[in-house]
Parts: sequence; structure tokens; C-alpha cells
Amino acid sequence: MKRQLILDDGTVFVGKGFGANEESIGEVVFNTSMTGYQEILSDPSYCGQLVTLTYPLVGNYGINRDDFESITPAIKAFIVREVADFPSNWRNESTLDELLKIKGIPGISDIDTRKLTRIIRQHGAMKGIICSAELDPKEMLAKLQNTALRTDQVMQVSTKTAYASPGRGYRVVLMDFGMKHGILRELNKRDCDVIVVPYNTSAEEIRRLKPDGIMLSNGPGDPKDVPEAIETIKELLGEIPLFGICLGHQLFALACGGDSFKMKFGHRGGNHPVKDLKTGKVALTSQNHSYAVDEKSLAGSRLHVTHMAINDGTVEGLKHLDFPAFTVQYHPEASPGPEDSNYLFDDFLNLMKDEKRKELQHA
Repeated sequence: MKRQLILDDGTVFVGKGFGANEESIGEVVFNTSMTGYQEILSDPSYCGQLVTLTYPLVGNYGINRDDFESITPAIKAFIVREVADFPSNWRNESTLDELLKIKGIPGISDIDTRKLTRIIRQHGAMKGIICSAELDPKEMLAKLQNTALRTDQVMQVSTKTAYASPGRGYRVVLMDFGMKHGILRELNKRDCDVIVVPYNTSAEEIRRLKPDGIMLSNGPGDPKDVPEAIETIKELLGEIPLFGICLGHQLFALACGGDSFKMKFGHRGGNHPVKDLKTGKVALTSQNHSYAVDEKSLAGSRLHVTHMAINDGTVEGLKHLDFPAFTVQYHPEASPGPEDSNYLFDDFLNLMKDEKRKELQHA
């Protein structure tokens, strides 16, 4: 089955179809990870995107039950050089093709993903459409250019109702903007009593849950499209210890008076070097984001930059100078990627412990 990928600039790639026999329109981006395609596929932060994997062979170790980052993938399509038809791994339970068919996600293979990546790096992320190769490319290009991409990705992937993941330790309210299950796993590993709430939960509702800490999760899209979350963070800042990851980091910056901007092609991969400005150490990190915090916009704010990206100098970490709150742009829960930064979850626990001690001293 022949399929074509058409970019907003008129470039056409023709390849083989796999996965669901669906037409799909979204933003075309690329990820440089060599493994972890199952986690990438199920990461809610890819909502609305057609994801190109730069590693040439995908699907070779199949799909297993344990490596999902969400139950229902929100990705729009998979674009690969070669897809394995006969995977081999002791955990393998199905092929990538079979999973995509079940989830209604189209894929295209046998195209030059290196050329596609170079186009995105040169011109930036752009809209694209995957459809049957039998359709007229000019007509499909016109359809693509007349289609506006949705801006409500967080609403699409956030939980609709609050739910608990019980533990006997500190109570953490996890604001779900498109949460990867890896974040929940790391909190549960530390025996946190986690309550996951929708993205638009009010500050008053969160106060009623009596949390010891608040986690702002990762998620898709532009942080400015989630104004209700920004207002909630403003209200709670200084009251309860806070830790933000990825989109949570950007929302935190906006709540503190900073600004964000869309990057040319974003950061997506498992080998992005980040420097800790306090220690001078560099960690390899897992990343997936299209937007970044504008460092110049932080002048005059009470935010201190703690981490910077080695490759392009963008802001990768923030700390509030007055309140118990810190954030990072990258993914300390990894999945896929290195776990160099896993200690940040322990830092969050220590932050909650310090605040509890202060409360007891003043009681």
C-alpha cells in the first residue's frame, strides 16, 4: 500500500504504508532517539504531531505491555525509514504495525528520513499530511494549507476526572497537562500519595486536597493556550512546594511573569546535554518540546536560571528565589533516555520535607 507525505512547502515523499489506513494532518517533527519508539508513540506530548524517527530501523524489538507512557496514544502518525515486520525480543507481544492498526494511527516507511529531517532543521517544523499515494498531491496540498491545527491539545490529553494513586508518604497533587506515566511511576516509587487532577483544576480545589507538594506535568502545545493553569499556579505559588517538568516548567515561568517562544524545530531525543549552572556538571537528558522560556523575559523576576542547554543555550531549569519551587525543561523520568537527572524527584521530596519541618517549628 503506497502512501505519501506532503509538507506545507509542497515537498512530497512517497513510501509504503503501515499501521492504520487513515489520513492524518499535523505538525511534522523529528526525534533523534535510537530506541524507545513505544514510549515516544505513547507520550501525550506528541498530541497533534506526525513524528519522524531519525534512527533508520524501527520496530525491531516489538511492542510490550510495560513501556507505554499512556493508555491511548495521541500521536497523529509515525514516519520511519524502515519498519521491522518480524521483531525479536523476549518481551515482544506484538508488532509496531499491529499496534498502530489497533490504535488507528497511520504510518509511512521507506522514505528518506534524513532528507526530511534536514528540511525541518532548515525551515522549521511545518504542517504535513499523510494520505494514499493515489490521491492528487496538489489537491491534498491545498487541503493541508486550508486546515488549521488545533490548539487545545492539553484538553485532549488531560484526565477528565481526578483519581488517586495511593501511597503512605507525602501527598502530591499532580496537575495533568499530558502526563507521562513515568512521572507517576517515580512518585509512586518514593511512596508518594498521588492525586492526579485535570489541567483546569482550580487553586481552591487543589487546596481542599491538602497536598504537601504540587507536580506540574509535561504536556503538548503552547503554554499560552492554557491560561487557566497559569492562573492556578499564580495563586498557589508560595503556599505549597512545587516541581514542574517540560510544559509545567513553561507554565511556571509564565505564572512568574516570564515569557515563552516557539523554537525552530524544538528538542526531541534522548541525548541532549544540559549544564547545571551551580555545579558545572553536564547531564545527558531526554527531551520533547517545541517551546522554550525566553531568558531575557526573566530579567526583574524572582526566577533564577539553574540549567542551560549546551547545544543552543536555551533555559533548561528554573528556581524561585523566594518560594519552594523549581522546574526543569527536560524529562528526569526519562523513558526513553538516560536517567542522569532522576535525583530531581528526591530533591522534590526534600523540598516537601523542609517545608514540613518549618511548619512544625512555627506551630
